[in-house]
Amino acid sequence: MKEEEEEKLQKSYLTGDEDLRRASQLVDSLISSSYSVRTLPMKWRVIREKLEQLHSGLTVAAGGNQEGSYNSSALAELLRDIVSMAAETQALAHRCSEEGYSGGKLQMRSDLDVIASKIDLQIKRLGEVYASGILTDAQAIIVSRPSAGASREDMRFYVKDLFSRLRIGDSEMRDRAIAALAEALHEDDKYARIVVLETDDGVGLLVRLLDSRAAGFQEEAAEAVSVIAGFDSYKGALITAGVIASLIRVLETGTDVGRSRAARALRKLTENSDNAWSVSAHGGVTALLNICRDAGSGEELITSTSRVLRNLSSVSEIRRFMVEQGAVSIFLNILRSRNKEPFQIQAIEFLHTLASDDEAIKEKVAIDTLCFSSASAMSSLAAHGFLDRILFYVKNGEPSTQELALKAALRLGTSTDETKKTMGDMGFIPALISLLETKSFDVREMAAELLCGLVSVQRNRRRFIQEDYNINRVLQLLTPDDEKSVSKKFLLSILISLTENHSGRRKIAASGYMKNLEKLAETDVVDAKKIVKKLSGNKLRNIFSGLWGS
Repeated sequence: MKEEEEEKLQKSYLTGDEDLRRASQLVDSLISSSYSVRTLPMKWRVIREKLEQLHSGLTVAAGGNQEGSYNSSALAELLRDIVSMAAETQALAHRCSEEGYSGGKLQMRSDLDVIASKIDLQIKRLGEVYASGILTDAQAIIVSRPSAGASREDMRFYVKDLFSRLRIGDSEMRDRAIAALAEALHEDDKYARIVVLETDDGVGLLVRLLDSRAAGFQEEAAEAVSVIAGFDSYKGALITAGVIASLIRVLETGTDVGRSRAARALRKLTENSDNAWSVSAHGGVTALLNICRDAGSGEELITSTSRVLRNLSSVSEIRRFMVEQGAVSIFLNILRSRNKEPFQIQAIEFLHTLASDDEAIKEKVAIDTLCFSSASAMSSLAAHGFLDRILFYVKNGEPSTQELALKAALRLGTSTDETKKTMGDMGFIPALISLLETKSFDVREMAAELLCGLVSVQRNRRRFIQEDYNINRVLQLLTPDDEKSVSKKFLLSILISLTENHSGRRKIAASGYMKNLEKLAETDVVDAKKIVKKLSGNKLRNIFSGLWGS
């Protein structure tokens, strides 16, 4: 008799794959029917979300079975309980749709809470079955990412599969799933939309994964969050899910890679000053400054962290708190002790931002007296090749690096005439001329402003005038209807400086682009009229006397 019972039990195990599919189908049917229930819709929404999570796990298990069966009494018992729970929930849905629910709405709420708890229990048990290794074959397979141009439905199925594995898989399965998700988010923007808007608790789960103790897993989760944080329309979902507190915990306890990725996410999120307050409230300023204070922090980590601090410093109260926490000494130490250009540029830019709009902070920072205003400090920087490195990044850097380098050059270029001469001798002028038509408006403006400062020195004016191309380029950019051109004030200031030299006046007047200057003068642009009048007051009076009176 005992042998017969064991044989009967064994046969029930061997049909486990069929039971998995049946349970999955029942839960899927229940999800569909739940939409028709109109009573207590929020309660049913919570139940539906839990059912979808359970259904995802069952689908993964049923679809991944390679052997054709599962041999497990624990799984068989779980599936029987899921079927029973599904039947109970279906009956409750019918009762909720009928009038005169016995016990009234209070009893109905209680019954729905009980069902929700039962579903939670089944989800937990399914996770335990995965952890036991029973479903090893199923968990080993990650669905292939859809090819480029795949349908939205295929992409949605892929994301749903990954999140199922993240919810109920073991550590290896979850590692593969989070890495695959991060790759997908980088590959196509549509995946971010699917995660945020079309995956139940997708953002919430990603935020919770940031608290994982597994370093590699946490790093991939931070990467996924960082990608999503790059979309303005999805930042709100991340904030609502509590991402800032989780990212700061990564900054405090994560690896360098994880902290760099968390900092990148925070940089994107703190472009909004409202989020800056949230970072400060969760202790983010202190965590970020501690990273910059640590001599062992790597280049990428320091760079990412500095950019977050720059965003936070846009709020005056936070800026003052930074100073109180020693931000000035921290970044001056970076400037003095780190020889690599990215460190120095980030430090200069942050200190400049910190002091720019607050006289009290400017006095404490003392950036002008410590770094840029004294000839000895300038000589020290030049002696260590700092200007060479700045020029290198002006010529060869990515747009963001060029911008930082130009900001540093502007600070240096407004210190002393000797510094301006040194920059002219080094070749800054042709490098800046080439940037006057770059795509970045900020880069164009800073290049023109720095040129304006450099040609205020006689030696640099002669150097500028020697090349006909330089004058022609400036005049050409004065085209009145060119919206992409540099601000006319800097270009005209350059020309005003050049008219201090006889050869400068002669070459301006002889340029084929002189007509652009004349058109501006005709529209009563004051500086343009001054230049034309100055030209007409010399040997070239005969050219312009018919056009301009005194």
